[in-house]
Amino acid sequence: MRRPKGIKTRKAVSKRFKITGTGKVMHRGAGRRHLLQGKSPKRRRGLREAKQVDRTDTYRILQNLPFSH
Repeated sequence: MRRPKGIKTRKAVSKRFKITGTGKVMHRGAGRRHLLQGKSPKRRRGLREAKQVDRTDTYRILQNLPFSH
């Protein structure tokens, strides 16, 4: 598909999401910034790794990242 001239990447989206080599959209979990003492170690470990975005949201994210796929 040919892209229109002057199309730009939405920079806020590019900072929040990463595209894997197989085309999956990954994001970081919320809740890892502060108030970590109140969260269990198991919960904190789970927040470390990136999660896959739900497939219903993937299309809208990829529309804002035209050069990533």
